[in-house]
Amino acid sequence: MQAYRKRITGSSKRWRRSSLELTHLVTIDGPTGCGKSTVAHLLAKSLRYHYLDTGAMYRAVALAIWRAGIELEDEGKIAKICNGLDIKFIHEGDSARIYLGDEDVTEAIREPTIDLTASTVSAIDRVRKVVTRLQRKIGSQGPLVAEGRDMGTVVFPEAQHKFYLDASLEVRVDRRFLERQKKGDSVSREKVKEDLIKRDHQDMTRRLSPLRPAKDAKMIDTTKLTPDQVVETIMRGMKAYS
Repeated sequence: MQAYRKRITGSSKRWRRSSLELTHLVTIDGPTGCGKSTVAHLLAKSLRYHYLDTGAMYRAVALAIWRAGIELEDEGKIAKICNGLDIKFIHEGDSARIYLGDEDVTEAIREPTIDLTASTVSAIDRVRKVVTRLQRKIGSQGPLVAEGRDMGTVVFPEAQHKFYLDASLEVRVDRRFLERQKKGDSVSREKVKEDLIKRDHQDMTRRLSPLRPAKDAKMIDTTKLTPDQVVETIMRGMKAYS
């Protein structure tokens, strides 16, 4: 597919692709625990699109920074390490593994410490520029379902199919708590709720690309819906737009 091309208007920079390509790009944004990762994966499989887990990319950056022992306040060192990062996805059947160089870090980036670190790291300008560039490069390579927190607002603002998922706080906490239990984590529900509220606050109040719905995104409350029902809702929304 045609690569992104820059259109500069005044001091702002925007990215766009042809209308044909934009119809084959779906963005799904939302907070932790809303089900966006599961839904995006199922949707990509149903549509036979590529699946882009952007949160995993920020977690990979956070893992590299954490391993290097760099303080989160030291943006100079963070910028330096970002310039040398080699992050890629390798598809294996229906799943996609994320690699830092030659190392599969798919499981390592899901640790709770990395989750909170990723939220802090994602608020750093240099990190966002590097990751956004990688995301747009991936988006130029074929039909894509991209899920994250700023897909419809910043990374792919001209995509025609934008969705924002949300759910009640208690349901999101329950989902996250169950996920942690399945991993064997001995954590209380209260701690999970505390961490989720902190993550929400960080994501929604950061200066750069705060979590919010795109103005033209279709809102879906997943509180009482199964992942399959959410996928059906999204596909109906896509057909209605076509």
